[in-house]
Amino acid sequence: MTGTVLAAPATRRRFLTIGAALAGTALLPGRLRAAEPVMRSWTGVALGADACIQLAHPDPAEADRLIGLCLEEVARLERLFSLYRPDSALRRLNRDGSLAEPPGDLLRLLSEAVAFGRRTDGAFDVTVQPLWQLHAAHFGRPGADPAGPPEAAVAAARGLVDWRGLRVSPERVAFARGGMAATLNGIAQGYVTDRVGELLRRQGMDRVMVDLGEIRALGSRPDGRPWRVGLKDPADESRLSETLEIADRAVATSGGYGTRFDAAGRFSHLFDPATGRSAAHWSAVTVVAADATTADALSTALSILPAGKAETLLAGFPGVTARLTRPDGGVLRLAA
Repeated sequence: MTGTVLAAPATRRRFLTIGAALAGTALLPGRLRAAEPVMRSWTGVALGADACIQLAHPDPAEADRLIGLCLEEVARLERLFSLYRPDSALRRLNRDGSLAEPPGDLLRLLSEAVAFGRRTDGAFDVTVQPLWQLHAAHFGRPGADPAGPPEAAVAAARGLVDWRGLRVSPERVAFARGGMAATLNGIAQGYVTDRVGELLRRQGMDRVMVDLGEIRALGSRPDGRPWRVGLKDPADESRLSETLEIADRAVATSGGYGTRFDAAGRFSHLFDPATGRSAAHWSAVTVVAADATTADALSTALSILPAGKAETLLAGFPGVTARLTRPDGGVLRLAA
């Protein structure tokens, strides 16, 4: 996730699915043989970001119906996960500190978020929202100190950040301490992308590319070739730094350039829960995994870790690969 997920303003793309631009990635078009199903595409905005759904189907009307089902599912999940909708389940949880009988998808996603907190030793922490609120308030004031919020304020907000303080059960979701709050910005785009992919798979689709801020490919292209995903250069978003070929895989990218609080770009939304400050080890982190939820969460976690710790973390996720871009443009490649 490069920018704010489920946000009011649209975020910038991190991919380009060459053939139809995708957030932070890109799909490269191929020519279909006459006997193959027609590629049907939808492009628009979903979850606050540019989005695209592509599927191959011989009946354009049926393809459009399926795309409509996907958009209904996206809207349903956004009503649960949004930080900006006053009636969302997440907003009610943050406002009241607890939520009885949480909706099934919120329960599932928060459970996965807590599990990633455990597996990453807190590098992924769903409760970093107090740090985001602090920095947004600080830099939203005229004449804000460019050095960022005072250390005492950062320490106070950091004291509210601890994934272990989020209690999740089918009966109730609650925070252990008053003032805690959660954000799903490091995992929700991946989760929603996976749910849309599952919906299409249940409908019999096996040649699909979904980009809702993160990317999930079902199968390969109708011509049998892999889908092509172009990674934007974080130093120059008008060019691609690399093109990936994927089939039955997911891709997610995180980078501080997605949401910057200050004009100098020293403070971004990628907070290190251990320090309360924005991480600066990498300008972008791309993860390829079997599902978009995992790719999204790990790209977030790896973004705040130095190289040695990033390598150790990824070793615990077999089959996952990562591309970490340094601020000077150098690239570190890791594989579990």
